[in-house]
Amino acid sequence: MLSAVEGIFIAITIIESILGFLGNGLIALVYCNDCVRNKRTILGFILTGLAISRICLIWIIIIDGLMHVLSPDAYYSSSQIEYIGYMWVIINHSSVCFATSLNIFYFLKIANFSHYIFLWCKMRISRILPLLKGFLLISLVITLPQVTKVFHDDKMKKRNTTWQFNRNKNEYIYQQLLLNLGVIFFLTLSLITSFLLIISLWRHNRKMQLNATGFRDPSTEAHVKAMKVLISFIILFILYFVGYAIEILYFIVPRNNLLLILGMTTTAIYPWGHSFILILGNNKLKQASLQVLQQFKCCEKGGNLKEKWMF
Repeated sequence: MLSAVEGIFIAITIIESILGFLGNGLIALVYCNDCVRNKRTILGFILTGLAISRICLIWIIIIDGLMHVLSPDAYYSSSQIEYIGYMWVIINHSSVCFATSLNIFYFLKIANFSHYIFLWCKMRISRILPLLKGFLLISLVITLPQVTKVFHDDKMKKRNTTWQFNRNKNEYIYQQLLLNLGVIFFLTLSLITSFLLIISLWRHNRKMQLNATGFRDPSTEAHVKAMKVLISFIILFILYFVGYAIEILYFIVPRNNLLLILGMTTTAIYPWGHSFILILGNNKLKQASLQVLQQFKCCEKGGNLKEKWMF
């Protein structure tokens, strides 16, 4: 039986999931529509892949967490844990890879550095992004056999002794590091490019302020807005891995459902929060969201008029 606090956190997680489905679904629909109209762009491909992978990621977070909490015996005794484990690795790696690709795309498009490596990368942006997909494939090829080994070892080592439990804790931490080497690589790359872009935007903003003539510069406002978006993304990205670390603690310390639910709630903030940041920072997505809201209001008004007419 769930406690009141656990029920509240589960309700919050479900609300976060619904918001994530709506936000990422809108992004995927807008850019899939562009693909149908032959308006394919690198940014559109990245955002479509990011939105779809996040929708799948939210499903995995919710299904895995609720099954852990509501029916742990059935969950561990069935083969579903293996299927969810494989899906989690693929979707998690894909989501982080697309997020890193988005950061690198904005970095190369917006940042302004005179270093020859940056200029070389900027001229070859169309080649660098597919290169990241190659790294994603390599990381999955390395990681999936490790997942298979983890499940095989767990089947062979199910003994309820204190010594075995302590040994499994150390092994579990080591296994998680191996399983997330690709994610750590993409995370590091994403944070480096984000901080470099923030430095570039800060320099540009400072230069514009020194040369200010009393009028508000639209370029300066755009750069300040971009800095806020990037800082928000970094905070949400870090929160995602904090939530993941909390979920890992659930398997190390004595089982505590509240710890698992708290990790699930924290992890779910990133997929929906960043999608709404992208919508607010992208004029095309913002216009599409406003059109959806207007149509929803029109349908609601039409329904109210129909009810009044019937009465």
